[in-house]
Amino acid sequence: MLKARETVRTLKEYHPPLGEREGLRLDFNENTAGCSPRVMECLRNLGPETLANYPVREKAEAIVAAHLGISTDELLLTNGTDEAIHLVCETYLEPGDEAIVVVPTFAMFDIYASATGAKVISIPAGADFEFPTDAVLAAINSRTRFIAVANPNNPTGTFAAIADLKQIARAAPNAAVLVDEAYFEFSGETIAPAWRELPNLLVSRTFSKAYGLAGLRIGVLMGNSEQMRAVRRASSPYNLNSVALACIPSALADQEYVARYVREAVEGRTQLLAQLKAFTTEDTEVHRGTATEIRYRSSRANFVLIYLGQRCKSFIAAMRERGILVRDRSSDYGCQDCVRITVGAREHNQQMLTALREVFVELGIREQVAR
Repeated sequence: MLKARETVRTLKEYHPPLGEREGLRLDFNENTAGCSPRVMECLRNLGPETLANYPVREKAEAIVAAHLGISTDELLLTNGTDEAIHLVCETYLEPGDEAIVVVPTFAMFDIYASATGAKVISIPAGADFEFPTDAVLAAINSRTRFIAVANPNNPTGTFAAIADLKQIARAAPNAAVLVDEAYFEFSGETIAPAWRELPNLLVSRTFSKAYGLAGLRIGVLMGNSEQMRAVRRASSPYNLNSVALACIPSALADQEYVARYVREAVEGRTQLLAQLKAFTTEDTEVHRGTATEIRYRSSRANFVLIYLGQRCKSFIAAMRERGILVRDRSSDYGCQDCVRITVGAREHNQQMLTALREVFVELGIREQVAR
């Protein structure tokens, strides 16, 4: 009987809750307003030959490289950041190697690394989900071949200091150190192009979040030109479809749209944090009442992670009743009874904040009227 490889049969499975998502989708960190009108115009003008011909990514790669201020040999377009992670794992990991992943974080780091037969070393985040630099450094050894860091991190929104990430890359010269900057636009801080001093460093970005193109699956992997040549060997020449490639120039050309959306998302993030603070009794960002306990922390991404304790499930259900979807992150390491809420366009943020206030009152969480 045909059987899959042992490493595949024993892989953890990632099942995002994609079904029954009617309502305001604040559960997947998507762009709540959609893509730029210029992209929609591009789609309307596509001819039949776009679908009839095999995709050619070189032209789009040159445009993206120019936008990022790097050379084309330092960049590879990928089918979302998922493929970027997959390619890095396939390029550098072999059975018996070790991969270091700080948890909680994006599940695909673990899954793609494990699929190669490598051993994943999970390093728990520090207190308040702080990045555990010292613990990561202590875990590096001669078998370490891959270190993955999401920065800002998902689902926590925390940010690892650039200096710490460089220190890790220097300490593991024989390991591919991948920094996933999927939420870069909302943090405004990047480690790129530090691969020119640290050739084992790779950086991934996406068009799924700020650009509103999650459905087209466009990712970017950047790194030292020699390392990128190796990664290209593992990549299909037709990994991006022609429609996605055709839309990239239009998406990049409308930076005003992207900047406006990012401003509104950051504004919404600030408002959400302020609203949560209004429902706490102390400046320690902790509410200890008779009904529940709330904990939260600042975020550098387009979402906020909130601990709601015993009211977690009720909160999710009550928000859904009001047409708003939020994400239960209880299955993530250290995130039991935590909810992640995406922020986005101004009108959607206001809709979410109104519902949140109503639900908190409904669940017996009282807003502090005097501080």
